[in-house]
Amino acid sequence: MASTSTSSLMASKTAISQKALFFSSPRIAKRSFLTFKPSSPPSVKSLRTRSSNVTKFDEVTSYSLDEDTDKIRRLQNGSDVRGVALEGEKGRTVDLTPAAIEAIAESFGEWVAATESNGDGAIRVSLGRDPRVSGGKLSTAVFAGLARAGCLAFDMGLATTPACFMSTLLFPFEYDASIMMTASHLPYTRNGLKFFTKRGGLTSPEVEKICDLAARKYANRQTRVSTLIRIRPVQVDFMSAYSKHLREIIKERINHPEHYDTPLKGFQIVVNAGNGSGGFFTWDVLDKLGADTFGSLYLNPDGMFPNHIPNPEDKTAMSRTRAAVLENSADLGVVFDTDVDRSGVVDNRGNPINGDKLIALMSAIVLKEHPGSTIVTDARTSMGLTKFITERGGRHCLYRVGYRNVIDKGVELNRDGIETHLMMETSGHGAIKENHFLDDGAYMVVKIIIEMVRMRLAGSKEGIGSLIEDLEEPLEAVEMRMNILSEPRDAKAKGIEAIETFRQYIEEGKLKGWELDSCGECWVTEGCLVDSNDHPSAIDAHMYRVLVKDEESGEEYGWVHMRQSIHNPNIALNMQSMRTGGCVSMTRLFRDQFLEASGVARFLDISDFDNYIGSQS
Repeated sequence: MASTSTSSLMASKTAISQKALFFSSPRIAKRSFLTFKPSSPPSVKSLRTRSSNVTKFDEVTSYSLDEDTDKIRRLQNGSDVRGVALEGEKGRTVDLTPAAIEAIAESFGEWVAATESNGDGAIRVSLGRDPRVSGGKLSTAVFAGLARAGCLAFDMGLATTPACFMSTLLFPFEYDASIMMTASHLPYTRNGLKFFTKRGGLTSPEVEKICDLAARKYANRQTRVSTLIRIRPVQVDFMSAYSKHLREIIKERINHPEHYDTPLKGFQIVVNAGNGSGGFFTWDVLDKLGADTFGSLYLNPDGMFPNHIPNPEDKTAMSRTRAAVLENSADLGVVFDTDVDRSGVVDNRGNPINGDKLIALMSAIVLKEHPGSTIVTDARTSMGLTKFITERGGRHCLYRVGYRNVIDKGVELNRDGIETHLMMETSGHGAIKENHFLDDGAYMVVKIIIEMVRMRLAGSKEGIGSLIEDLEEPLEAVEMRMNILSEPRDAKAKGIEAIETFRQYIEEGKLKGWELDSCGECWVTEGCLVDSNDHPSAIDAHMYRVLVKDEESGEEYGWVHMRQSIHNPNIALNMQSMRTGGCVSMTRLFRDQFLEASGVARFLDISDFDNYIGSQS
């Protein structure tokens, strides 16, 4: 058991507390640490990694120091760290190296010690990972960094992102912090880190501080990668405990009158894990609750993802799941992304349920349990979804794109007395208040399964899709991208310039019938971006939602959402229309009367717009 291993290890070490002082500005952070350098027990073998980029410090120029620090800072991806871990991407070089990972892990350990420690001993940090082929090498670098910071490390092996957070809460594990190594649905060449404490996922400003500290370590360190890990991390089987946790929730809430321990008996549920970390849900949750999971797809982990991208938004993933549901006459199909913090489903008629449809389904379930609740979504959702939520007595708060933005907004609203039980992004990230505000794809599916069984127990012969039959969908929906034509280090500033110029054009009335959207009840204004309350959240990426009305009738018929990409040097433009031809009309206005007229087209690739307009002629 993990508790036995932990106690024996702790007993053999002197409990050393770490204290650090982090100033508010990450660029002038100063620190004072008691370092923890445990010696290796005679019975423990050491883990080794190769040393790389050995440099004499006096040969490092000021320019190279700046370049090195920029390398680490560019790895920040909102509240995550992401980068290229393997060769193979055209035009991209490997930047998520063991050296970078070690510096970031060490800085995270120090940050946890400074902000979360209660002084009871060494900080305990768990690490889980998805099956990416770079995971083994980079995990060793994480353990090296944690050891440098004086942390005790616990190796969860193949795991999910939600499980990593839950490892900080569930007895007897209850770690001080956790790291998940994953790049979600991105290609096998990528990898990354997500960070958790008992409070939840770290925010973008917190990750920025960690990356800033790591950048200075990376730039000034003569030997970039430790050659020796003195304490082997303790291996723990947390996924079994997490699976049991999910099973107990299903059994208790269904409370089946005839077979309590097997409430899914008589149901066939097909799972598509996409060769990611989600296979456990089939054999360790559904099978043990009596479900028939015959026909499930790609359950075995394979870090090359040979069948399709593990992503509930991926058309191949959904179409193959749909085919499996129909072929096996299953009651439900489930699609997980790589690290299982997102999911999508297919109903018994083969209808894919993701994006707005999944938000509507979860809203219908949550509003049954919590009438009048506010539902927070990103600002790319449809006008039909707003109508769906309000007709069921809920309130719809449109907010910034980015799953952490959406979740944090829900936390804030609850703190301010606005009851908010569901926060979901169109990507499939969804968090529920009752589940620690955690975006957990498996928990979302648990909620859907419970409702499906309850419907049958109540005598309904309809599938789960019947709950969203009246959801109005837009007639047209388009997404286009504009690459920023600049040096990588200037791309963010150029993106902000373009988006703020767009806002200025709207406020000055230069696009007739276009106006910035707002959500006054939830204190969100200025295009669903700016908080107007007393404690506004920091803006991690600039974006605005604009309502579009017919100039003659004043009737609202669509919206446009312009946002800066966190992942890549480009700008995304989403639009939806409730009338035929609305999207091409808005695209033409956007190109001619804004992009060209304002001059921002000179540093943007607008070929997507030209191609779309040409295809609709």
